Amino acid sequence: MGRRQPTEDSLCESSRPACKPGGRRHHPPSPEDAQAVDSDVVDAVLRTARAVLADRVDDALRSDVVFCEELARRVADFTLEGGKRMRPRLLWWGMRSCGAAETTAALRLGVALELIQSCALIHDDVMDRSRLRRGKPAVHIGLAERAGLSPDSERGSVFGTSAAVLAGDLALAWADDTVAETVLSAVQRRRIGALWRAMRTEMVAGQYLDLRGQVSGESSVAQALRTACLKSASYSVERPLALGAALAGADERTTEALRSAGRCAGIAFQLRDDLLGVFGDPGLTGKPSGDDIREGKPTYLLAVARRWAEAAGDEQALALLGRVTGNADLTEKDLADVRGVLEVTGVRAHVERKAERLHDHAVRRLGQAVDVDAHGGRQLLGLLRTVSGERTGHSSTAGETRGRGSGVADVSSVLTAAEGGSAG
Repeated sequence: MGRRQPTEDSLCESSRPACKPGGRRHHPPSPEDAQAVDSDVVDAVLRTARAVLADRVDDALRSDVVFCEELARRVADFTLEGGKRMRPRLLWWGMRSCGAAETTAALRLGVALELIQSCALIHDDVMDRSRLRRGKPAVHIGLAERAGLSPDSERGSVFGTSAAVLAGDLALAWADDTVAETVLSAVQRRRIGALWRAMRTEMVAGQYLDLRGQVSGESSVAQALRTACLKSASYSVERPLALGAALAGADERTTEALRSAGRCAGIAFQLRDDLLGVFGDPGLTGKPSGDDIREGKPTYLLAVARRWAEAAGDEQALALLGRVTGNADLTEKDLADVRGVLEVTGVRAHVERKAERLHDHAVRRLGQAVDVDAHGGRQLLGLLRTVSGERTGHSSTAGETRGRGSGVADVSSVLTAAEGGSAG
């Protein structure tokens, strides 16, 4: 049976962003009450996202119906489906903890953050050759199948990956458009514009360092942490908090303390995620154990293991790490041997302690920035604890060191400038 040609009417299902030519622009209801948004930030972000994306899909239809149906609609759906909306929530509570209620602007900037995350995830799945995302075919796989091609064939693989690059580019363009069209004061626009530009560059820099580390097989401890800071901590936690502070007109001292808290929380998250990648239960983490090792990811965990093995002259451990890192045929025995090395040498415990110190510092710095007993500060404290605290899927990663941090050291002793401790 031949493939049905797209029509204008076929693009207009009510459950998805409208795709009707010449239709009115879709705007969220009149500015929402900040306290109403407080009660369900995720729902408010989703309502705004549906309106913003409906406009973007309308624009795509004006360009071409096939492009609208096959690519633009997929980007919109991908952005609306799944995810914890952590970045918009951090932005919102960063703003609210500073005493402001710039509701419409905050929700729109939250949507822009979700779109830039869509760009990152779509491109990341292409680079990692991941077949699944959120339990569904990754975008490059779905695009190949949508075109009637096998994603495993050379033709289907080339088409799917190429089209997914365009999909990620479109998400990034939509994110920029959303920021540009958000009503802001001159001061807000200047501050937010600078933060947005820095965040985009940092996101690409972190991904490039991660990609380069996989190819070169070389990553110092400092470089591994710097990569984590750029790839995860900055655009996922630090910059969203700074955007919220900029919306609120927070002073430099408050903004810097919030950024420091976000940076430490974000790196703590990445270190715990690295541990879960090796020691986590796939049934709880949702991803195969050992994938970071198979892909040769330049993680802090593996960088410390190599440095300690070199310092101890442990040729056996070095040979094992050299043989398994980046080995797509990694066996369960290989993985068990790596786990043994990480346990016996104390590397696992060291990374756990590092993550715990970062978590404690994030909490302390937040308390220096905002009133954590007030409503907004209390909500933000809970979010940062979620980001940097104990991760599910591993029985002891955080619990073994929980509660030992009396008197957290200054940030310079938690992260050196080379590791990402510099405000930058």
